[in-house]
Amino acid sequence: MTQPSDKALVPFVSVDHMMRLVHRIGLDPMLKGLASYIEDDFRRWERFDKTPRIASHSDVGVIELMPTSDGEAYGFKYVNGHPRNTAAGLQTVTAFGLLADVATGYPVLLSEMTLLTALRTAATSAMVARHLAPKGAHTMAMIGNGAQSEFQSLAMRAICGIAAVRLYDSDPAATAKCATNLAGQGLRITRCTSAEEAIEGAQIITTCTADKRAATILDWRRAS
Repeated sequence: MTQPSDKALVPFVSVDHMMRLVHRIGLDPMLKGLASYIEDDFRRWERFDKTPRIASHSDVGVIELMPTSDGEAYGFKYVNGHPRNTAAGLQTVTAFGLLADVATGYPVLLSEMTLLTALRTAATSAMVARHLAPKGAHTMAMIGNGAQSEFQSLAMRAICGIAAVRLYDSDPAATAKCATNLAGQGLRITRCTSAEEAIEGAQIITTCTADKRAATILDWRRAS
Protein backbone atom coordinates (compact mmCIF):
# COMPACT_ATOMS: atom_id res chain seq x y z
CA MET A 1 0.00 0.00 0.00
CA THR A 2 1.39 3.38 -1.00
CA GLN A 3 2.07 5.70 1.92
CA PRO A 4 0.81 9.30 1.64
CA SER A 5 3.25 12.15 1.18
CA ASP A 6 4.59 13.84 4.30
CA LYS A 7 2.77 16.95 3.10
CA ALA A 8 -0.53 15.14 3.52
CA LEU A 9 0.08 14.51 7.21
CA VAL A 10 -0.79 17.35 9.58
CA PRO A 11 0.69 17.05 13.10
CA PHE A 12 -2.04 16.79 15.73
CA VAL A 13 -1.65 17.70 19.39
CA SER A 14 -4.32 15.97 21.47
CA VAL A 15 -5.34 16.79 25.03
CA ASP A 16 -3.21 13.85 26.17
CA HIS A 17 -0.23 15.12 24.17
CA MET A 18 -0.65 18.61 25.64
CA MET A 19 -0.78 17.26 29.19
CA ARG A 20 2.35 15.19 28.61
CA LEU A 21 4.10 18.24 27.16
CA VAL A 22 3.22 20.36 30.19
CA HIS A 23 4.42 17.64 32.57
CA ARG A 24 7.64 17.25 30.61
CA ILE A 25 8.42 20.99 30.54
CA GLY A 26 7.01 21.73 33.98
CA LEU A 27 4.04 23.99 34.73
CA ASP A 28 6.00 27.05 35.88
CA PRO A 29 8.43 27.03 32.90
CA MET A 30 5.45 26.46 30.58
CA LEU A 31 3.59 29.49 31.97
CA LYS A 32 6.71 31.68 31.90
CA GLY A 33 7.49 30.59 28.34
CA LEU A 34 3.97 31.35 27.17
CA ALA A 35 4.08 34.77 28.84
CA SER A 36 7.37 35.53 27.06
CA TYR A 37 5.97 34.58 23.65
CA ILE A 38 2.78 36.57 24.28
CA GLU A 39 4.77 39.64 25.29
CA ASP A 40 6.92 39.35 22.16
CA ASP A 41 3.76 39.22 20.03
CA PHE A 42 2.38 42.34 21.68
CA ARG A 43 5.62 44.08 20.70
CA ARG A 44 4.92 43.30 17.03
CA TRP A 45 1.20 43.97 17.31
CA GLU A 46 1.09 46.04 14.11
CA ARG A 47 2.02 42.99 12.02
CA PHE A 48 -1.13 41.04 12.89
CA ASP A 49 -4.47 41.02 11.13
CA LYS A 50 -6.95 42.25 13.71
CA THR A 51 -10.07 40.49 12.49
CA PRO A 52 -12.95 40.63 14.97
CA ARG A 53 -13.92 37.23 16.33
CA ILE A 54 -16.87 35.66 14.56
CA ALA A 55 -19.43 34.92 17.26
CA SER A 56 -22.59 32.82 17.14
CA HIS A 57 -24.67 33.60 20.23
CA SER A 58 -27.50 31.50 21.61
CA ASP A 59 -29.61 31.54 24.74
CA VAL A 60 -27.22 29.12 26.44
CA GLY A 61 -23.80 30.33 25.32
CA VAL A 62 -21.58 31.39 22.47
CA ILE A 63 -19.43 29.69 19.83
CA GLU A 64 -16.61 31.77 18.35
CA LEU A 65 -14.02 31.59 15.60
CA MET A 66 -10.92 33.70 16.26
CA PRO A 67 -8.69 34.17 13.17
CA THR A 68 -5.42 36.08 12.77
CA SER A 69 -2.25 36.21 10.66
CA ASP A 70 1.14 37.88 10.84
CA GLY A 71 1.72 37.49 7.10
CA GLU A 72 3.76 34.32 7.49
CA ALA A 73 1.45 32.09 9.51
CA TYR A 74 -2.33 32.02 9.66
CA GLY A 75 -4.22 30.61 12.59
CA PHE A 76 -7.67 30.34 14.04
CA LYS A 77 -9.18 29.08 17.26
CA TYR A 78 -12.62 27.57 17.69
CA VAL A 79 -13.87 28.15 21.22
CA ASN A 80 -17.18 28.03 23.04
CA GLY A 81 -18.48 29.47 26.27
CA HIS A 82 -21.45 27.69 27.87
CA PRO A 83 -21.72 28.52 31.61
CA ARG A 84 -24.51 25.99 32.21
CA ASN A 85 -22.40 23.07 31.01
CA THR A 86 -21.04 22.42 34.48
CA ALA A 87 -24.50 21.38 35.69
CA ALA A 88 -24.32 18.49 33.20
CA GLY A 89 -20.76 17.58 34.14
CA LEU A 90 -19.33 19.26 31.04
CA GLN A 91 -16.64 21.91 30.67
CA THR A 92 -17.66 25.54 30.24
CA VAL A 93 -15.03 26.05 27.56
CA THR A 94 -13.64 23.73 24.88
CA ALA A 95 -11.37 24.73 22.04
CA PHE A 96 -9.17 23.61 19.18
CA GLY A 97 -7.01 25.50 16.70
CA LEU A 98 -5.25 25.27 13.37
CA LEU A 99 -2.01 26.85 12.13
CA ALA A 100 -1.26 27.23 8.41
CA ASP A 101 1.56 28.46 6.19
CA VAL A 102 0.48 31.66 4.42
CA ALA A 103 2.85 31.07 1.48
CA THR A 104 1.25 27.75 0.52
CA GLY A 105 -2.01 27.64 2.43
CA TYR A 106 -0.98 24.26 3.84
CA PRO A 107 -2.11 23.47 7.39
CA VAL A 108 0.95 22.68 9.49
CA LEU A 109 -0.57 22.01 12.93
CA LEU A 110 -3.91 21.02 14.42
CA SER A 111 -4.08 21.25 18.18
CA GLU A 112 -6.41 20.95 21.12
CA MET A 113 -6.70 24.36 22.74
CA THR A 114 -8.90 23.73 25.77
CA LEU A 115 -5.96 23.20 28.11
CA LEU A 116 -3.80 25.57 26.07
CA THR A 117 -6.44 28.31 26.35
CA ALA A 118 -6.46 27.93 30.14
CA LEU A 119 -2.67 28.23 30.22
CA ARG A 120 -2.53 31.09 27.70
CA THR A 121 -5.25 33.09 29.47
CA ALA A 122 -3.48 32.74 32.80
CA ALA A 123 -0.08 33.57 31.32
CA THR A 124 -1.50 36.71 29.66
CA SER A 125 -3.08 37.91 32.91
CA ALA A 126 0.15 37.40 34.82
CA MET A 127 2.22 39.04 32.10
CA VAL A 128 0.01 42.14 32.27
CA ALA A 129 0.04 42.13 36.08
CA ARG A 130 3.84 41.99 36.05
CA HIS A 131 3.83 45.38 34.31
CA LEU A 132 0.82 47.01 35.98
CA ALA A 133 0.65 45.68 39.54
CA PRO A 134 2.25 47.68 42.39
CA LYS A 135 5.88 46.81 43.00
CA GLY A 136 6.17 44.08 45.60
CA ALA A 137 2.58 42.91 45.18
CA HIS A 138 2.13 39.66 47.11
CA THR A 139 -1.62 39.11 47.52
CA MET A 140 -4.31 38.55 44.90
CA ALA A 141 -8.08 38.50 45.23
CA MET A 142 -9.61 35.84 42.97
CA ILE A 143 -13.31 36.48 42.44
CA GLY A 144 -14.86 33.54 40.63
CA ASN A 145 -13.39 30.17 41.58
CA GLY A 146 -13.99 27.87 38.63
CA ALA A 147 -11.25 25.87 36.91
CA GLN A 148 -9.64 28.94 35.30
CA SER A 149 -9.05 30.53 38.69
CA GLU A 150 -6.59 27.76 39.54
CA PHE A 151 -4.53 28.47 36.42
CA GLN A 152 -4.67 32.20 37.17
CA SER A 153 -3.39 31.67 40.71
CA LEU A 154 -0.53 29.44 39.61
CA ALA A 155 0.49 31.82 36.83
CA MET A 156 0.48 34.80 39.20
CA ARG A 157 2.68 32.83 41.57
CA ALA A 158 5.11 31.72 38.86
CA ILE A 159 5.36 35.02 36.96
CA CYS A 160 4.58 37.71 39.54
CA GLY A 161 5.70 36.07 42.77
CA ILE A 162 2.26 36.15 44.40
CA ALA A 163 2.32 34.37 47.76
CA ALA A 164 -1.32 34.64 48.89
CA VAL A 165 -4.68 34.25 47.18
CA ARG A 166 -8.01 35.33 48.67
CA LEU A 167 -10.85 33.33 47.11
CA TYR A 168 -14.51 34.22 46.67
CA ASP A 169 -17.28 32.67 44.59
CA SER A 170 -21.05 32.94 44.83
CA ASP A 171 -20.94 29.13 45.01
CA PRO A 172 -19.10 28.10 48.20
CA ALA A 173 -18.51 24.63 46.72
CA ALA A 174 -16.45 26.19 43.92
CA THR A 175 -14.31 28.02 46.46
CA ALA A 176 -13.81 24.83 48.45
CA LYS A 177 -12.77 22.91 45.35
CA CYS A 178 -10.37 25.62 44.24
CA ALA A 179 -8.80 25.83 47.71
CA THR A 180 -8.36 22.05 47.79
CA ASN A 181 -6.77 21.94 44.34
CA LEU A 182 -4.38 24.79 45.19
CA ALA A 183 -3.27 23.22 48.46
CA GLY A 184 0.43 22.40 48.47
CA GLN A 185 1.17 24.75 45.58
CA GLY A 186 3.16 27.27 47.59
CA LEU A 187 0.27 29.70 48.07
CA ARG A 188 -1.42 30.88 51.25
CA ILE A 189 -5.12 30.40 50.55
CA THR A 190 -7.92 32.30 52.30
CA ARG A 191 -11.58 31.47 51.69
CA CYS A 192 -13.78 34.56 51.78
CA THR A 193 -17.54 34.97 52.08
CA SER A 194 -17.89 38.11 49.94
CA ALA A 195 -16.11 39.95 47.17
CA GLU A 196 -15.52 42.84 49.55
CA GLU A 197 -13.77 40.53 52.02
CA ALA A 198 -11.67 39.01 49.22
CA ILE A 199 -10.19 42.34 48.10
CA GLU A 200 -9.10 43.36 51.60
CA GLY A 201 -5.31 43.66 51.55
CA ALA A 202 -5.03 42.51 47.91
CA GLN A 203 -2.76 44.38 45.51
CA ILE A 204 -4.11 42.48 42.47
CA ILE A 205 -7.82 41.84 41.89
CA THR A 206 -8.82 39.27 39.27
CA THR A 207 -12.37 38.48 38.20
CA CYS A 208 -12.67 35.06 36.65
CA THR A 209 -16.23 34.11 35.75
CA ALA A 210 -18.26 33.36 32.64
CA ASP A 211 -21.51 34.47 34.30
CA LYS A 212 -22.74 37.64 32.59
CA ARG A 213 -25.98 38.10 34.54
CA ALA A 214 -24.55 40.90 36.68
CA ALA A 215 -22.02 42.19 34.17
CA THR A 216 -21.77 45.92 33.55
CA ILE A 217 -20.11 46.97 30.31
CA LEU A 218 -18.44 50.37 30.45
CA ASP A 219 -18.28 52.33 27.18
CA TRP A 220 -15.14 54.47 27.26
CA ARG A 221 -16.51 56.62 24.42
CA ARG A 222 -19.46 57.69 26.55
CA ALA A 223 -17.30 58.12 29.63
CA SER A 224 -15.02 60.54 27.79
